[in-house]
Amino acid sequence: MKTNICWKRLFITILRVAIGWHFLYEGLTKLLSENWTSAYFLSNSNSFLSGFYHGLASSPGIIKTVDILNIYGLILIGLALFLGVLIRFSSVAGVLLLSLYYLAYPPFGTSLLMQPGPGLFIVNKIFVEALILAVFIFLKEKGYGIDKLIKAWRDRKIEKKDIENGDDINTRRDALKNLATVPLLGVLGWGAFQSQKKLGVDVMSGATLKINQAHISKLKGELPKGKIGKHQISRLVAGGNLIGGWAHSRDLIYVSSLFRAYNTEKKIYETLMLAEEAGIDTINIGFASNPLLWKYKKATGSKIKVITQVHPNMKENNYFANIDKAIDYGVDIIQVQGNWCDWLVRDGKMDVIEKMLDRIRSQGYTAGLASHTVDALIACEEEGIIPDYYMKTMHHDQYWSAHPMENRVPFEVDGKRNLDHNKFHDNLFCLFPDKTVDFVSRAKVPVMGFKVLAAGAIKPEDGFKWAFENGADFICVGMFDFQIVNDVNITIDTLNNLTNRKREWFG
Repeated sequence: MKTNICWKRLFITILRVAIGWHFLYEGLTKLLSENWTSAYFLSNSNSFLSGFYHGLASSPGIIKTVDILNIYGLILIGLALFLGVLIRFSSVAGVLLLSLYYLAYPPFGTSLLMQPGPGLFIVNKIFVEALILAVFIFLKEKGYGIDKLIKAWRDRKIEKKDIENGDDINTRRDALKNLATVPLLGVLGWGAFQSQKKLGVDVMSGATLKINQAHISKLKGELPKGKIGKHQISRLVAGGNLIGGWAHSRDLIYVSSLFRAYNTEKKIYETLMLAEEAGIDTINIGFASNPLLWKYKKATGSKIKVITQVHPNMKENNYFANIDKAIDYGVDIIQVQGNWCDWLVRDGKMDVIEKMLDRIRSQGYTAGLASHTVDALIACEEEGIIPDYYMKTMHHDQYWSAHPMENRVPFEVDGKRNLDHNKFHDNLFCLFPDKTVDFVSRAKVPVMGFKVLAAGAIKPEDGFKWAFENGADFICVGMFDFQIVNDVNITIDTLNNLTNRKREWFG
């Protein structure tokens, strides 16, 4: 019986210490991270209590108070649980704190910011941890710890006969057991400190989220906006290729897999949140990314505007299915996808483009038309097919991998590589820059330039300037999280110092 009690006590101690270390590590991580804040976690809450969380994020003073309470609450609760001090009180405090985390993003079928994997329904790691602490509140046996040691010293009086019977030995053994977590804390603390010195602070450790606000503080101003249809949007629009998992990487076949491994769902959420914080309020995505953006907006309460690209189902002569599906996903702007515009014009099926644009407009949406080959847009223009805005590849060809002008063929940007280095091999997206500039200069609707960096061959300072100077009203750029603030600053600098633009601004 005594052995059973001993093993039960040991198990409870291990469980309590593990949760205590989790709390303590979370708190210390946030304390050591220079610019950690709960602002993002609170301001993006999407639950029946979101008004409460948004209120906490409403002013810098409140945020500062919340951050201090959060950090030191985690540390104190963690220390108490780890060392076995005031276990019932710290368990109550832990349940309350975890409940606040849980209710900010209740897992009712949606993947949460703090979850690295698929969403769970009702039961997630926060729920489980809170449940265990709730058991500790009412459980009589709470394991080894300082509380138990103090109680033993207070209640037990060692008399001479006890010493003669050897009971003082048991007392000393109990004392050592109850103090065992003290050196363990030292070992774990030393290990975490050494890891921090070597690798830096772990800023994404658990229930709350950190996005490096130091970068945000380096913003040079407010990102300018323009208008497409009824929508006021930032002149720098986030591209969707890096979100959807598509990369133009020439002959580097590992690149797509590499950035898919980096851009997990959690990382995509962080990236989008950072983009919005930096002033980018719109993203242009491939049709396959609609479920992800729908989930992101549902999970975070984001107001980011979504431009989605649609294409027809030519096998079934169904031109509108994806348009209707996009509307169901709650998108804001719909455009005919660039490759499909090229192919439909090339194959003499411009009537399909016209029908798709009419369908989009009839549903009350702004209708865009994208293209890689300027000849496609020129042909549509000649037929009187004019969208609400154009989206056109816009970059110069003064970089090493651009194949020679004399070898370029209209409509060759279709994703198929040519092994001949002197011909298209996923390296040039604005085939005829001068022809493109001429078309854009006479366009009477807004123009959004994309592939402005030629998929990484041109530096942002160069590519952004070229596109805006040559008539782009907006630019769409694929960005990783670590590129966002720099790209916003480059856009601001470019627009503030634009001297050679001849085309008037549309939108």
